[in-house]
Amino acid sequence: MNWEQLLSLRRHGDTAKRLRKEQNETRLGFEVDYDRIIFSSAFRSLQDKTQVVPMPISIGSNKDFVHTRLTHSLEVSVVGRSLGRIAGQQILTKYPSLAAMDGYHFNDFGAIVAAAALAHDIGNPPFGHSGEKAIGNYFKNGTGAKYEAELSTEEYQDLIDFEGNANGFKLLTESRSGVPGGLRLSYATLGAFMKYPKASLPKKPSKHIADKKFGYFQSEKGFFMEVANEIGLLPNPHNPKTGFFRHPLTYLVEAADDICYTIIDFEDGINLGLVPEEYALEYLINLVKANINTKKYNAMTNSSDRLSYLRALAINTLIQDAVDVFVQNEEKILKGEFDTSLLDKGKYQAQVEDIIALSVERIYQSNEVVDKELAGYRIISDLLEMYTSALINAKQGNANNYDRLLIKSLPEMYRNSETSVYKILLDTSCFVASLSDSAAVHIHDKLTGRKV
Repeated sequence: MNWEQLLSLRRHGDTAKRLRKEQNETRLGFEVDYDRIIFSSAFRSLQDKTQVVPMPISIGSNKDFVHTRLTHSLEVSVVGRSLGRIAGQQILTKYPSLAAMDGYHFNDFGAIVAAAALAHDIGNPPFGHSGEKAIGNYFKNGTGAKYEAELSTEEYQDLIDFEGNANGFKLLTESRSGVPGGLRLSYATLGAFMKYPKASLPKKPSKHIADKKFGYFQSEKGFFMEVANEIGLLPNPHNPKTGFFRHPLTYLVEAADDICYTIIDFEDGINLGLVPEEYALEYLINLVKANINTKKYNAMTNSSDRLSYLRALAINTLIQDAVDVFVQNEEKILKGEFDTSLLDKGKYQAQVEDIIALSVERIYQSNEVVDKELAGYRIISDLLEMYTSALINAKQGNANNYDRLLIKSLPEMYRNSETSVYKILLDTSCFVASLSDSAAVHIHDKLTGRKV
């Protein structure tokens, strides 16, 4: 892979190449990507989607703030921007022609990573990560399994392993009437967004991190291939027909996410009383002890000030470590030979793993999180059953009045029953995935008669 191709400013529908040196410096193409994402309805819905702990909170603390998918995404974007800018400076030093001849600036790297990081959770269903599992479970073990015979193997795999990353790519790129190419983001940003650049099959063909999950549904295969070929992603020999190695900047997007959920989810757990404060501060001190200003830290008498200081220091420490690993392995990354995350190769791996282990025990497995996931399974399964049954009945000419009312309650773009079974099932799954937590609860209550 080469950086000039990887930094492509091309957008869907372009007939001529966009050159960086011809860009308007007051509104650069990569910054336009960020703006289009943040003003999209899909991004706004993240304000009411669970990150880890559901809302409202009433547990062992008088602090009621908790991160949502939206606040998490904004923070990941900020960290990603720093990662991209710092790494960009070193890449431009190594490849001076990118700046001298092509006009690229280190801020371009920051803008690409920031935009991709902003969108990294845009396709995630309500109720946290259990939402993905609930959709997959409906088609694998629930009543949705009856549709397997009507789908190709690849189409069925898309559904039983429903993936937020693939749904995110669909949301960002799907054409609608009068809106070709979705948000029409630059292919560089789309490339950095594609965390797992492969189809749902073959499943985990190797231990390379690019093969861990999948990044596009069969319905977006053509567009995905267009992006991958335009930016010059390397075909993955473990899956040469439908899989590729990552865009290098994807590693920085992933690092930004890893840093935020490691440190900030942990901070949420402390603020909510799920993790004892004094116990937790020791874990953070172990991470930053080489960089901590002991005099400054000891002068702080307020525990929240100490926590904020340690959080900021921890994020900064991990940013610099991730960039160091990225730059040291840049050539291997360009060849597709770097097969793990940046933090897994960092010098703070042990401390990060300790924090994550404590978070799993005290936060991710807490009663509130488990209760939310259980409720999410039931709500998502019920909604899928009602809507898919109504649409399939309409496709077969067997719709009754209740089915027609259900279909009418859907947004217009999801009402089409005169299409393939796969598209009906996938689009309905994507509709359910688009719902915020409270919208899913509200619709479920209404359709099950709990609210009129």
